[in-house]
Amino acid sequence: MATAVSEPVTVSRAAGFAAQRLASLDIFRGMTLASMVLVNNPGSDQVYTPLEHAPWNGWTFTDTVFPFFLWMVGVAMTLSTAKRVERGESRRDLFLHAVGRAAIIFGVGLFLNAFPYFHLSTLRIPGVLQRIAVCYLIAAAIFLLVGVRGIVISIVLLLSSYWLLMMYAPVPGYGAGHLDQDVNFAKYVDSMVLTGHMWRHTKTWDPEGLVSTLPAIATALFGVLMGYLLRSKRSPAEKAAWMAVMGNCLLGLGIVMDHFLPINKNLWTSSYAVFMAGLASVVFMICYWVVDVQGWRRWLRPFSIYGMNAIAVFIATGIVGRLLGIIKIGDKSLGSWIFEGMFAPIASPLNASLLYAVANVLFFYGIVYVMYKRGWFLRF
Repeated sequence: MATAVSEPVTVSRAAGFAAQRLASLDIFRGMTLASMVLVNNPGSDQVYTPLEHAPWNGWTFTDTVFPFFLWMVGVAMTLSTAKRVERGESRRDLFLHAVGRAAIIFGVGLFLNAFPYFHLSTLRIPGVLQRIAVCYLIAAAIFLLVGVRGIVISIVLLLSSYWLLMMYAPVPGYGAGHLDQDVNFAKYVDSMVLTGHMWRHTKTWDPEGLVSTLPAIATALFGVLMGYLLRSKRSPAEKAAWMAVMGNCLLGLGIVMDHFLPINKNLWTSSYAVFMAGLASVVFMICYWVVDVQGWRRWLRPFSIYGMNAIAVFIATGIVGRLLGIIKIGDKSLGSWIFEGMFAPIASPLNASLLYAVANVLFFYGIVYVMYKRGWFLRF
């Protein structure tokens, strides 16, 4: 029989998961998390194109992972916070809770950036978790202060402000309107504020930099709007239909915006934020219809288990990935030694690299499965 579950609950023991939660959100989160592990852990430089980021403009499968996470932050925050507001908790207390949670997430991100050497003089300050923390906090503040109309206005203001900055704010020596990797307003601001504390692969700009956080906040707010839809009194079929309509409208709008401000993950352009919010809505709609409406859950349970311990997987992959690169066996890193000894001999370079990445997905699934069976769920 088809079932519809509308509210998630935050728990820390397995017994608590008997309580109702939005199963499709766990599964969607688990799919996104497994995708993150897959694309972040290739065995070598030989990688299928969809498993790499787009070189600059455009997008690939890999470029969907981070915006999907941010979009889910908005969805989950709406479902949990709105329920607490209805129970009578003050908005001030809820905001203070968001501040504390954001601080912890930001701190964990800094720890992962510093691990294992902790060279604070060159510590990268931005990062994935840091951006999630900032976007979560600002989205929570907006959610607690305004209603749906205010959220829509906030999204428009964030996206248009970013577009105006990127197109009309001048870069000294170059002028305005440049969107190249070497010359753009976001890079200019990062170079002024974050010198010595940026992504080690570039050192002159950061994909999670300051200015591009503006449209990233909008990504989380698009998720907040989806949370409102999920909490509405519409029937499950109506909700799914509205998800499809909203998602496809945003996809179309993102494609139109691409002609004026190209879809670009590194810059997190306004068109990228809109397009990815649309894509997330459509993919989630499919999950919602299959899982929470039709009730087809059992065969997707591994993704649900993955999604229940997302932060644990993120931390574990960050630490293990770093250790695989610095631990040496002879003149090779442990990761290279495993890849060359177990995977390279059995497949072509591309497929061996893919098999290594899949092995990582299965390895970390094994960890969260054990945690699930023991009732351990890491929550901030």
